[in-house]
Amino acid sequence: MLPKTKGKEGFTLVELAIVLVIIGLLLGAILKGQEMIKNAKMKRIKSDIDGIVAATYSYQDRYNYLPGDDPNDRSARPPAGLNATGCTGGNGDGHIYVVAGYDERICFWQELAGAGFISGDPTNHTNPQKISPYGTPYNVNYNKTLGKNYIYVNLPNEVIKYLDEKYDDGVYNTGDIRSNHKYTYTGMATMYWYAF
Repeated sequence: MLPKTKGKEGFTLVELAIVLVIIGLLLGAILKGQEMIKNAKMKRIKSDIDGIVAATYSYQDRYNYLPGDDPNDRSARPPAGLNATGCTGGNGDGHIYVVAGYDERICFWQELAGAGFISGDPTNHTNPQKISPYGTPYNVNYNKTLGKNYIYVNLPNEVIKYLDEKYDDGVYNTGDIRSNHKYTYTGMATMYWYAF
């Protein structure tokens, strides 16, 4: 072993190896944590959609109409109404859309909140929608071509692809889960979930 010289002390290979192992473990933990967060967000999307669908059918079971499409005036305070400001009555045709200036899509959320099926403020007639884990609002609408109501939300296209592959057919423009972009597209896209 060579004698140590004053002022030229450094790290040994063992010490450097230990430092590199620690850095590797920290990076691995950070990357795994990010993956867990991403997976939790994707699972929450599915959970949110399931909750909205369950709330919709519960409302329909109780009031005999889809929320928002309900022809009854739900703007009054309980017990006569649901305190859903501006929701004076949809047309009751089973389609959730804008009818003669009346926005059933907004009243959909207010009536669900007023009936206690989802959390939210039934008096909020501006932005009553639930918010996804990606910070974008869930919305509802009706597709006349397919004759179905759907929930739509803007998400990273890779998330839509994951959900489509896991819960539907994995093809971007068919089935109950669709994207407005092919799955080769990277970026935000709109997911359409034909859920009710």
